[in-house]
Amino acid sequence: MTLPALAHATSDPVLVGAGDIAECWFGLPNWFAGAWATATLLDHVDGTVFTVGDHAYRKGRSSEFRYCYAWTWGRHKGRTRPTLGNHDYDTDHGAPYYAYFGPRAGTLGQGYYSYDLGAWHIIALNSNLTAEAWSAQERWLREDLTAHRTRCTLAYWHHPVFSSGWHGNGHRMKDIWPLLYEFGVDVVINGHDHDYERFAPQDAEGKADPAHGIREFIVGTGGAHLRKFETIQPNSEIRDAATWGVLKLTLHPTSYDWEFIGVPGSTFRDVGNAACVP
Repeated sequence: MTLPALAHATSDPVLVGAGDIAECWFGLPNWFAGAWATATLLDHVDGTVFTVGDHAYRKGRSSEFRYCYAWTWGRHKGRTRPTLGNHDYDTDHGAPYYAYFGPRAGTLGQGYYSYDLGAWHIIALNSNLTAEAWSAQERWLREDLTAHRTRCTLAYWHHPVFSSGWHGNGHRMKDIWPLLYEFGVDVVINGHDHDYERFAPQDAEGKADPAHGIREFIVGTGGAHLRKFETIQPNSEIRDAATWGVLKLTLHPTSYDWEFIGVPGSTFRDVGNAACVP
Protein backbone atom coordinates (compact mmCIF):
# COMPACT_ATOMS: atom_id res chain seq x y z
CA MET A 1 0.00 0.00 0.00
CA THR A 2 1.40 3.40 -0.99
CA LEU A 3 -0.22 6.42 0.62
CA PRO A 4 -0.31 9.88 -0.99
CA ALA A 5 2.21 12.43 0.23
CA LEU A 6 1.18 15.22 2.57
CA ALA A 7 1.63 18.82 1.42
CA HIS A 8 4.50 20.86 2.87
CA ALA A 9 5.25 24.57 2.86
CA THR A 10 9.01 24.16 2.43
CA SER A 11 11.03 22.43 -0.28
CA ASP A 12 12.86 20.24 2.22
CA PRO A 13 10.28 18.30 4.25
CA VAL A 14 10.47 17.49 7.94
CA LEU A 15 9.73 14.15 9.59
CA VAL A 16 9.32 14.35 13.35
CA GLY A 17 8.15 12.00 16.07
CA ALA A 18 8.84 9.25 18.62
CA GLY A 19 7.33 6.09 20.02
CA ASP A 20 6.20 4.73 23.41
CA ILE A 21 3.88 7.60 24.08
CA ALA A 22 0.78 7.81 26.27
CA GLU A 23 0.58 5.90 29.56
CA CYS A 24 -2.93 5.45 30.94
CA TRP A 25 -2.60 5.16 34.71
CA PHE A 26 -6.03 6.48 35.60
CA GLY A 27 -6.31 8.14 38.98
CA LEU A 28 -2.60 8.80 39.39
CA PRO A 29 -1.19 12.33 39.31
CA ASN A 30 0.51 13.34 36.04
CA TRP A 31 -0.59 10.09 34.43
CA PHE A 32 0.15 11.28 30.90
CA ALA A 33 2.49 14.21 31.65
CA GLY A 34 5.19 12.86 29.34
CA ALA A 35 2.88 12.49 26.35
CA TRP A 36 1.46 15.95 26.97
CA ALA A 37 4.96 17.47 27.07
CA THR A 38 6.13 15.82 23.86
CA ALA A 39 2.86 16.64 22.07
CA THR A 40 3.51 20.27 22.97
CA LEU A 41 6.90 20.00 21.25
CA LEU A 42 5.10 18.89 18.09
CA ASP A 43 2.92 22.00 18.27
CA HIS A 44 6.01 23.99 17.30
CA VAL A 45 7.41 21.72 14.55
CA ASP A 46 5.82 21.64 11.11
CA GLY A 47 5.97 18.53 8.97
CA THR A 48 4.89 14.91 8.95
CA VAL A 49 4.66 13.15 12.32
CA PHE A 50 5.88 9.56 12.54
CA THR A 51 5.15 7.22 15.44
CA VAL A 52 7.10 4.03 16.15
CA GLY A 53 4.49 2.19 18.17
CA ASP A 54 2.99 1.84 21.63
CA HIS A 55 0.68 4.81 21.37
CA ALA A 56 -1.59 4.00 24.33
CA TYR A 57 -0.61 1.85 27.30
CA ARG A 58 -1.12 -0.65 28.57
CA LYS A 59 -3.16 -2.60 26.06
CA GLY A 60 -3.96 -0.31 23.16
CA ARG A 61 -7.63 -0.32 24.11
CA SER A 62 -10.14 2.03 22.49
CA SER A 63 -10.56 3.82 25.83
CA GLU A 64 -6.80 4.31 26.13
CA PHE A 65 -6.59 5.81 22.66
CA ARG A 66 -9.60 8.01 23.46
CA TYR A 67 -8.52 9.31 26.87
CA CYS A 68 -4.72 9.24 26.67
CA TYR A 69 -3.43 9.40 23.11
CA ALA A 70 -6.22 11.54 21.63
CA TRP A 71 -5.81 14.23 24.29
CA THR A 72 -2.08 14.54 23.61
CA TRP A 73 -0.57 13.45 20.31
CA GLY A 74 -4.06 13.02 18.90
CA ARG A 75 -4.25 16.70 18.03
CA HIS A 76 -1.63 15.94 15.34
CA LYS A 77 -3.52 12.94 13.99
CA GLY A 78 -4.16 14.58 10.63
CA ARG A 79 -0.42 14.68 9.83
CA THR A 80 0.61 11.44 11.52
CA ARG A 81 1.92 8.33 9.78
CA PRO A 82 1.83 5.61 12.49
CA THR A 83 3.24 2.11 13.02
CA LEU A 84 2.09 -0.61 15.43
CA GLY A 85 3.81 -1.39 18.71
CA ASN A 86 3.43 -4.56 20.77
CA HIS A 87 1.15 -2.82 23.28
CA ASP A 88 -1.04 -1.57 20.42
CA TYR A 89 -1.20 -5.17 19.22
CA ASP A 90 -2.33 -6.54 22.59
CA THR A 91 -6.00 -5.80 21.96
CA ASP A 92 -7.47 -7.80 19.07
CA HIS A 93 -4.26 -7.61 17.03
CA GLY A 94 -4.45 -3.82 16.96
CA ALA A 95 -8.13 -3.40 16.11
CA PRO A 96 -8.52 -0.18 18.18
CA TYR A 97 -5.33 1.19 16.58
CA TYR A 98 -6.67 0.59 13.06
CA ALA A 99 -10.03 2.06 14.02
CA TYR A 100 -8.43 5.17 15.49
CA PHE A 101 -6.02 5.98 12.65
CA GLY A 102 -8.16 4.65 9.79
CA PRO A 103 -6.56 4.54 6.31
CA ARG A 104 -3.40 6.21 7.65
CA ALA A 105 -2.56 2.95 9.46
CA GLY A 106 -2.35 0.97 6.22
CA THR A 107 -4.46 -2.03 5.30
CA LEU A 108 -6.28 -3.66 8.22
CA GLY A 109 -4.30 -6.62 9.48
CA GLN A 110 -1.14 -5.61 7.60
CA GLY A 111 -0.14 -2.18 8.90
CA TYR A 112 2.71 -1.61 6.44
CA TYR A 113 2.72 1.05 3.75
CA SER A 114 4.94 3.64 2.07
CA TYR A 115 4.86 7.25 0.97
CA ASP A 116 7.13 9.96 -0.40
CA LEU A 117 8.39 13.13 1.28
CA GLY A 118 10.16 15.39 -1.17
CA ALA A 119 12.97 13.37 -2.75
CA TRP A 120 12.77 10.68 -0.03
CA HIS A 121 10.88 7.41 -0.02
CA ILE A 122 9.51 6.49 3.42
CA ILE A 123 8.49 2.98 4.50
CA ALA A 124 6.43 2.12 7.60
CA LEU A 125 6.62 -1.55 8.65
CA ASN A 126 4.82 -3.79 11.14
CA SER A 127 7.22 -5.68 13.42
CA ASN A 128 4.38 -7.58 15.15
CA LEU A 129 3.53 -9.89 12.25
CA THR A 130 4.32 -13.59 12.26
CA ALA A 131 4.39 -16.55 9.88
CA GLU A 132 2.50 -16.09 6.60
CA ALA A 133 1.65 -12.44 7.24
CA TRP A 134 5.33 -11.77 7.89
CA SER A 135 6.35 -13.35 4.60
CA ALA A 136 3.78 -11.23 2.78
CA GLN A 137 5.28 -8.09 4.29
CA GLU A 138 8.78 -9.11 3.23
CA ARG A 139 7.61 -9.74 -0.34
CA TRP A 140 5.79 -6.42 -0.37
CA LEU A 141 8.89 -4.63 0.93
CA ARG A 142 11.11 -6.02 -1.85
CA GLU A 143 8.56 -5.00 -4.46
CA ASP A 144 8.21 -1.53 -2.93
CA LEU A 145 11.97 -0.96 -2.79
CA THR A 146 12.34 -2.18 -6.37
CA ALA A 147 9.64 0.23 -7.53
CA HIS A 148 11.09 3.23 -5.63
CA ARG A 149 14.79 3.51 -6.48
CA THR A 150 15.26 6.89 -4.84
CA ARG A 151 18.63 8.23 -3.70
CA CYS A 152 17.40 8.55 -0.10
CA THR A 153 15.17 6.08 1.76
CA LEU A 154 14.03 5.80 5.39
CA ALA A 155 12.18 2.97 7.16
CA TYR A 156 10.57 2.83 10.59
CA TRP A 157 8.87 0.30 12.85
CA HIS A 158 8.64 -0.58 16.55
CA HIS A 159 11.12 -3.34 17.58
CA PRO A 160 14.80 -2.46 16.99
CA VAL A 161 17.34 -4.90 15.59
CA PHE A 162 20.20 -3.24 17.48
CA SER A 163 19.71 -1.68 20.92
CA SER A 164 21.64 -1.02 24.12
CA GLY A 165 18.39 -0.56 26.01
CA TRP A 166 16.37 -2.67 28.41
CA HIS A 167 15.19 -5.11 25.72
CA GLY A 168 18.53 -5.26 23.91
CA ASN A 169 19.05 -6.52 20.36
CA GLY A 170 15.90 -7.95 18.81
CA HIS A 171 15.27 -10.77 16.35
CA ARG A 172 11.89 -9.75 14.96
CA MET A 173 13.22 -7.60 12.10
CA LYS A 174 16.67 -9.15 11.76
CA ASP A 175 15.79 -10.68 8.39
CA ILE A 176 14.53 -7.33 7.13
CA TRP A 177 17.82 -5.48 7.75
CA PRO A 178 19.75 -7.31 4.96
CA LEU A 179 17.00 -6.42 2.49
CA LEU A 180 17.13 -2.76 3.48
CA TYR A 181 20.92 -2.85 3.28
CA GLU A 182 20.80 -4.45 -0.16
CA PHE A 183 18.68 -1.59 -1.47
CA GLY A 184 20.78 1.15 0.13
CA VAL A 185 18.31 2.35 2.76
CA ASP A 186 19.84 5.24 4.70
CA VAL A 187 17.95 5.53 7.99
CA VAL A 188 15.93 3.26 10.28
CA ILE A 189 13.90 4.57 13.24
CA ASN A 190 12.58 2.36 16.04
CA GLY A 191 11.04 2.55 19.51
CA HIS A 192 10.29 -0.23 22.06
CA ASP A 193 13.21 0.63 24.36
CA HIS A 194 12.25 3.71 26.36
CA ASP A 195 15.35 5.76 25.63
CA TYR A 196 17.15 7.63 22.88
CA GLU A 197 20.05 6.04 21.04
CA ARG A 198 21.87 6.76 17.78
CA PHE A 199 24.01 4.21 15.97
CA ALA A 200 26.72 4.75 13.39
CA PRO A 201 25.93 3.24 9.97
CA GLN A 202 26.00 -0.59 10.09
CA ASP A 203 25.75 -3.48 7.67
CA ALA A 204 23.43 -6.47 7.97
CA GLU A 205 25.71 -8.13 10.55
CA GLY A 206 25.98 -5.07 12.77
CA LYS A 207 29.48 -4.20 11.57
CA ALA A 208 30.42 -0.57 11.05
CA ASP A 209 30.03 0.52 7.43
CA PRO A 210 30.48 4.29 7.10
CA ALA A 211 30.06 4.31 3.33
CA HIS A 212 27.02 2.09 2.79
CA GLY A 213 25.58 1.22 6.20
CA ILE A 214 22.19 2.05 7.70
CA ARG A 215 22.01 4.58 10.53
CA GLU A 216 19.57 3.55 13.26
CA PHE A 217 17.81 5.84 15.73
CA ILE A 218 15.85 4.55 18.72
CA VAL A 219 13.33 7.13 19.90
CA GLY A 220 11.23 5.51 22.61
CA THR A 221 10.94 8.88 24.31
CA GLY A 222 7.38 9.92 23.49
CA GLY A 223 6.19 10.04 27.09
CA ALA A 224 6.21 6.57 28.65
CA HIS A 225 8.44 5.93 31.66
CA LEU A 226 12.12 5.86 30.72
CA ARG A 227 14.44 2.91 31.35
CA LYS A 228 18.19 2.66 31.88
CA PHE A 229 20.61 1.16 29.38
CA GLU A 230 21.87 -2.38 29.78
CA THR A 231 24.63 -3.75 27.48
CA ILE A 232 26.14 -1.10 25.24
CA GLN A 233 26.20 -2.41 21.69
CA PRO A 234 28.95 -1.89 19.10
CA ASN A 235 28.55 1.25 16.97
CA SER A 236 26.32 3.01 19.52
CA GLU A 237 27.35 6.64 19.22
CA ILE A 238 25.18 8.51 21.72
CA ARG A 239 22.60 7.55 24.34
CA ASP A 240 20.23 9.17 26.82
CA ALA A 241 17.69 7.56 29.15
CA ALA A 242 16.55 10.59 31.12
CA THR A 243 14.79 12.81 28.57
CA TRP A 244 11.40 12.76 26.90
CA GLY A 245 11.53 14.26 23.45
CA VAL A 246 11.11 13.89 19.70
CA LEU A 247 13.46 13.32 16.78
CA LYS A 248 13.29 15.86 13.98
CA LEU A 249 14.71 14.95 10.58
CA THR A 250 15.03 17.50 7.78
CA LEU A 251 15.13 15.58 4.50
CA HIS A 252 17.28 17.22 1.83
CA PRO A 253 17.51 15.76 -1.70
CA THR A 254 20.79 13.93 -1.05
CA SER A 255 21.30 14.27 2.71
CA TYR A 256 19.54 14.74 6.04
CA ASP A 257 19.86 16.68 9.30
CA TRP A 258 18.80 15.23 12.63
CA GLU A 259 17.95 16.90 15.92
CA PHE A 260 16.69 15.36 19.14
CA ILE A 261 14.47 17.96 20.84
CA GLY A 262 13.96 17.42 24.56
CA VAL A 263 11.04 18.70 26.63
CA PRO A 264 11.49 22.04 28.43
CA GLY A 265 13.93 21.82 31.31
CA SER A 266 16.00 19.04 29.76
CA THR A 267 19.65 19.48 28.79
CA PHE A 268 20.28 16.54 26.47
CA ARG A 269 20.40 17.29 22.74
CA ASP A 270 21.73 15.48 19.71
CA VAL A 271 22.26 17.17 16.34
CA GLY A 272 24.05 16.16 13.17
CA ASN A 273 23.86 15.60 9.46
CA ALA A 274 24.88 12.99 6.92
CA ALA A 275 24.80 12.29 3.22
CA CYS A 276 22.58 9.56 1.80
CA VAL A 277 24.16 6.28 0.73
CA PRO A 278 25.66 6.81 -2.74
